[in-house]
Amino acid sequence: MNNPPLRILFLTRYPVEGASSRYRVFQYLPHLRARGLDCTVQSFMDGELYALGQMPGRTLRKAWATLKASWRRIRAVAAHGRYDVVYMQRELLPFGPPVLERWMARRGTPLLFDYDDALFIKKASRYNPLATLLRAPEKTFEIFKLVGCVVAGNNWLRDQALQNGAKRAETVEVAEDTGRIPMRAVSGPSQPVTIGWLGSPSTAKYLHLIGPVLGKLASRHPDLRFELVGSGEFHMEGVPWVLTPWSLQNELDALARFDVGLMPLPLEDWARGKSGGKARTYMAAGVVPVCTGIGYNLELIEHGRTGFLCVDERDWLDILEELVDDAALRRRVAVAARAEVVSRFDPGKQADALASLIQETARLRACARRD
Repeated sequence: MNNPPLRILFLTRYPVEGASSRYRVFQYLPHLRARGLDCTVQSFMDGELYALGQMPGRTLRKAWATLKASWRRIRAVAAHGRYDVVYMQRELLPFGPPVLERWMARRGTPLLFDYDDALFIKKASRYNPLATLLRAPEKTFEIFKLVGCVVAGNNWLRDQALQNGAKRAETVEVAEDTGRIPMRAVSGPSQPVTIGWLGSPSTAKYLHLIGPVLGKLASRHPDLRFELVGSGEFHMEGVPWVLTPWSLQNELDALARFDVGLMPLPLEDWARGKSGGKARTYMAAGVVPVCTGIGYNLELIEHGRTGFLCVDERDWLDILEELVDDAALRRRVAVAARAEVVSRFDPGKQADALASLIQETARLRACARRD
């Protein structure tokens, strides 16, 4: 007699529009279901709350939408007994102590906790002071101790979990579906070069770290295009940014226009927790990634072959100047970057790793109950 399929409840922070949840959960669901897992998803944010989170002000609307989201999340957790495993993508509520996580742990629920950012480091919300006040990053350390396995986006995050009480922590690097992202046509020497950035309003501020460099490039190369996707309102003196609102289709269209993709980060521990999503997406599209040389970027990019790593303003200026002037270099790196993603970050391969962790967590909990 065949065993019934393992039932998994995925509790994500964002709907599919949110990059973290899209890359850490939603892209794997077809592969997990094809492997016989019964997957259900409940997202804390719905589309309305996610859109509100990208806007300034609207504090009362945000508070009300957050209360409704919290109630939906509590109802979902209350029904967790229908499932064999609960997979938490980030903490279950974005404020307060981990009361829902504690409750499920006391009931013996097999729990996995997935994170791809340094959630234990408090970062201020760009638009919502109330959200900043309510954040309790220290609860991440308690969650590490409550779950059967921590699934980390990179080795630094994995090691932080193990050093702070996790029973088990494994790295599952983020996959990139090159079936979704076509290889772009690399611009020739006679075509305008586009320097682009892809992200969210909360991280657009890091472009100011290289503002002087971009200003020099703009003045030296008046034909350069500069485009931001997903930044919201943004201004940089001396740089004529074209602002494109984010959507899944706009992202694909913009990647087809980009020649070079930027990923500046501050030189601090928070940046060590980043899992390279922006750079990997550039690489998948054949956009040359130019990134701060910190954390996971050092593992993701082979400097000079699949992208470029920078430490100071001189690095940024020299590398970007060379890429603007040398179409053959852009083409060579773009092809190598795309090939690296195809061979290393296949969603099916990463889904296999995820399925194994889920199945093993369920099996170990079942054995513990029998004992």
